[in-house]
Amino acid sequence: MLHSIIEMLNSIIEMFHSIIGAITGENDRKEIRGTVVLMKKNVLDFTDFRSSIIDRVYELLGKGVSLQLVSAVHADPTNGLQGKVGKPAYLKGWITTITPSTATAGEESAFKVTFDHDAEIGQPGAFIIRNNHRNEFYLRTLTLEDVPGHGRIHFVCNSWVYPAYKYDTDRVFFTNQAYLPSETPGPLRGYRESELVNLRGDGTGELKEWDRVYDYAYYNDLGNPDRHGKYARPVLGGSVEYPYPRRGRTGRPPSETDPNTESRLPLLMSLNIYVPRDERFGHIKMSDFLAYALKALVQFLLPEFEALCDSTPNEFDSFQDVFDLYEGFKVPDGPLLDKIKDNVPLEMLKELVRTDGEGFFKFPTPQVIKEDKSAWRTDKEFAREMLAGLNPVVIRRLKEFPQESKLDPEVYGNQNSSITKEHIENHLDGLTINKALEKKRLFILDHHDTLMPYLRRINTTSTKTYASRTVLFLKDDGTLKPLAIELSLPHPDGDKFGAVSKVYTPAEHGVEGSIWQLAKAYAAVNDSGYHQLLSHWLNTHAVIEPFVIATNRQLSVLHPINKLLDPHFRDTMNINALARQILINAGGVVESTVYPSKYAMEMSSVVYKNWVFTEQALPADLINRGMAEKDSDAPHGLRLVLDDYPYAVDGLEIWSAIETWVEDYCSFYYKTDEMVEKDSELQSWWKELREEGHGDKKDEPWWPKMHTVKELIDTCTIIIWVASALHAAVNFGQYPYAGFLPNRPTISRRFMPEEGTPEYEELKSNPEKAFLKTITAQLQTLLGISLIEILSRHSSDEVYLGQRDTPEWTLDATPLKAFEKFGRKLADIEENIIKRNGDERFKNRVGPVKMPYTLLYPTSEGGLTGKGIPNSVSI
Repeated sequence: MLHSIIEMLNSIIEMFHSIIGAITGENDRKEIRGTVVLMKKNVLDFTDFRSSIIDRVYELLGKGVSLQLVSAVHADPTNGLQGKVGKPAYLKGWITTITPSTATAGEESAFKVTFDHDAEIGQPGAFIIRNNHRNEFYLRTLTLEDVPGHGRIHFVCNSWVYPAYKYDTDRVFFTNQAYLPSETPGPLRGYRESELVNLRGDGTGELKEWDRVYDYAYYNDLGNPDRHGKYARPVLGGSVEYPYPRRGRTGRPPSETDPNTESRLPLLMSLNIYVPRDERFGHIKMSDFLAYALKALVQFLLPEFEALCDSTPNEFDSFQDVFDLYEGFKVPDGPLLDKIKDNVPLEMLKELVRTDGEGFFKFPTPQVIKEDKSAWRTDKEFAREMLAGLNPVVIRRLKEFPQESKLDPEVYGNQNSSITKEHIENHLDGLTINKALEKKRLFILDHHDTLMPYLRRINTTSTKTYASRTVLFLKDDGTLKPLAIELSLPHPDGDKFGAVSKVYTPAEHGVEGSIWQLAKAYAAVNDSGYHQLLSHWLNTHAVIEPFVIATNRQLSVLHPINKLLDPHFRDTMNINALARQILINAGGVVESTVYPSKYAMEMSSVVYKNWVFTEQALPADLINRGMAEKDSDAPHGLRLVLDDYPYAVDGLEIWSAIETWVEDYCSFYYKTDEMVEKDSELQSWWKELREEGHGDKKDEPWWPKMHTVKELIDTCTIIIWVASALHAAVNFGQYPYAGFLPNRPTISRRFMPEEGTPEYEELKSNPEKAFLKTITAQLQTLLGISLIEILSRHSSDEVYLGQRDTPEWTLDATPLKAFEKFGRKLADIEENIIKRNGDERFKNRVGPVKMPYTLLYPTSEGGLTGKGIPNSVSI
């Protein structure tokens, strides 16, 4: 019935417009027909009935959504010589093109629009759109057909358009033709420059959801002193003591307690944290994210989860208790289930608890225990994961023995390694230490210097841990074996007295074997914290956000470098904003589940002091860690010291493919170094990135000068590598490797048992229980694995390296062909990875856990796959 009435209304409107057209003679004019593809808000939200009625009134008058073409060739003297603007044209059929309430999220609608052909417009280079409705819509594309003299013209928009009264200036969209600033058609230059001014904002006021402003701020929103003094945190960024990359500004007022700390949103309002609207998750991504985020309600349910624990509150009593998490465990009736039902929509409940109606929680089985439940405990797997695991970016070749500390001896005393020749020389396959060093067969996983300055403070919390060094030997079969683990504590009499260290060596049986398993666990705890805070958060998420902001502020959408980099920034600001709200904030998930506790983010700031942009290039990183050497005769110009290093082998192929693609692309637009130097937007972008985005590093000598095409190619290659492949390598293995937390514990709660203590006797009598009482407790484990399951999943609408969300992202044929070549190269790399994983010579690629290394396999289906390289830091 309603549909019939709407159809009749639409017929009346069409007839009304036709009569008006006949009277005025408009029906006789030449026309340019177009199609607009957009998504109405009511696909994503509950229909706003009142706004919908008002929208229909506007449509009855034919004034709902107007578009005006802007000339790329004819300037208007009365409009500051900007492109001449055509008469408004209006979308047709808004009322009848209704997205039904049963539509799937993301359903788009096509609308017709007819422009009068105006010879004075000539070739359109842009269009202005005004939304006179009360609701926003997502504008996908505008396609013009049969433009006289120009044929088909396509505009890729991909932007939310809010009601016109929300904006101070018109919304302008350009064709997908790339132009350097100096090559921009004169009539479009003013529009190009004005759009960038709008995106920069004026630096004042609290930003609202319809604002499109990209601006910088310090990390001054992690603490919550208004809640309690224990939630106060230092401001990161803007000081010598705590340097940090900048984040996106929200403009929220300062807290009542501390004027230097920004006030916080209530936890339940987290999804409303400001990021520019076009940076927010798309509808499908948000739907996926919410469905799995509901599983992380554990953090709100911690007290009730104690009901799950059996003989020992908050403890796993055996490894079987941990395995039960993946085999299904019953949630008792009572407060826990009641609270879930009160907080979770019914349609989400099934996914949340993976229930068949019986109320069982069940986590997916992590790959690391899928084929063999005990192989993770072997020394071979412990060592292999340094090359092909979750954090393969820290291990380095040992170049001196014993390892010397870089900490200031005036402050920290003697922090050099206490691992001696006697500890390891009998296990070097007949080599002396000097010979093993010379043959490049000694390696180290060294977290000592990073952790030691904070260790005394960290151990005042519930954490009880050590700073660790692990020394390894390269065997003839290409695998590594651990030789010794050094665990160090600050001297009880003060830092200047140096470290108190103890060295543990491999053992398989008895209490010595149990002590060795604990030593490996303490080393794994160090590595887990380093991975989460530094390899993952700091070195991908945090360092990329300033590039997102600077690119949108200084490089027009018409700029070829904007078109090159934009896919690699998708969703980054949104996921980082959510992280500040619920993960890395004071009292958040990271502080609750990772050992540095409340010092976590402060510690990452100190490590940022040593961050060097150019060393983020994979070849530079491998050389810096002694894992590769320059060799002009070797593939990629590098010879790996350790041939079977899966992360490096696969990574160098990906790096080389990205570098070739970027070189092909940039060389098309920049024929000379002078063109780089004279590109005003590019120079402003690079200046702002250094001086604002990474402002605490602005005086570093290592920044590229951006004077040559090669510097541009190198810079863009690093940005794309970090945002895509590096992030994939350290993110999507989280659940496959660490979903079974005994393999990658994040916290240690007590020190190594000493002989003669009850803890030592427990270690002798019940080593499994003693191990589990040392590492992450049950509640933190449930919270931790709920979180990393979300973070390890691909959204069903993910766009992977070598893909774009539209084939018409540029009009230039040569870059399009180069991009196709890039895609073919990545497909070849996928085949290479499969072949290497099937080659038994490469023992580090599969290992004792029978888990092929696929974290740098470029494509994936959605879900929990342990493979796939998304274009961007998107989760």
